[in-house]
Amino acid sequence: MTTTPPPSPLAPLREVIRRHGLQADKRLGQHFLTDPSILARIARAAGPLEGCTVLEVGPGPGGLTRAILEAGAARVIAVERDARCIAALEELVAWSGGRLEIVEADARRFDPAGLAPEGQLRLVANLPYNVGTELLLGWYRRLELFHSLTLMFQREVVLRLVAQQGGDDYGRLAVMTRRLCCAERVFDLSPASFVPPPKVHSSLVRLVPRPDLPTAAERRLLERVTQAAFGQRRKMLRSSLKSLGVPPEPLLERAGIDPQRRAETLSLDEFEALARALGTNAAQGS
Repeated sequence: MTTTPPPSPLAPLREVIRRHGLQADKRLGQHFLTDPSILARIARAAGPLEGCTVLEVGPGPGGLTRAILEAGAARVIAVERDARCIAALEELVAWSGGRLEIVEADARRFDPAGLAPEGQLRLVANLPYNVGTELLLGWYRRLELFHSLTLMFQREVVLRLVAQQGGDDYGRLAVMTRRLCCAERVFDLSPASFVPPPKVHSSLVRLVPRPDLPTAAERRLLERVTQAAFGQRRKMLRSSLKSLGVPPEPLLERAGIDPQRRAETLSLDEFEALARALGTNAAQGS
């Protein structure tokens, strides 16, 4: 049975940041959260964590790491690129009773496979703004590993994740997210919640993989067609899909889509039909 630590004997997070000289590095997209109530709220949004394995990306000085451990996680793997933060995180290892593992690595090149049985890994993170979308698309390619992903992004990114067909925010992220996950925008945070304050608002989103996930090959096809279609979103599909490297008109005809339409007018079903047409085209070598 997992033992939750007693009330924290650790120094306040702001003191840890001061003592270790952890000024947020804009080049790494860092904005620290230090309010314990907000950090606990993020951990609660991830659902019950007792006995679970949690992957945290970009823990920084360890504020959210504390909250996840206090929520009873059995094992926390914290992946941190910034070597300056490692000493601050190491203060949590003994306090956690050995439940915290620190990995100094770039999360874009970190393989989460094997951390937990397939479909059981919880991902909880206040993501670096400058690589958040890149990280998410990488996790979408390995989505069968995860039970859920509870992530803090710039609010504009979350709006794109949950956008509906036809809106200004509807694009590649919305289509991929709707096909792969059930997405919930949980709450927003003002810039004043962070140290230093960013120039934008932030939002927490919870993503739960759908039980009928497409295969890896199907995901790649959907990613290709959405990237091409929205890469030149103001152009008609007969023009924007040329970047696929195959004649777009036969693909559109096979999918039953008018070549004069634009990407933002297509439904998820239509994008999937277009992805299948691309797959058929590749299989037939034409």
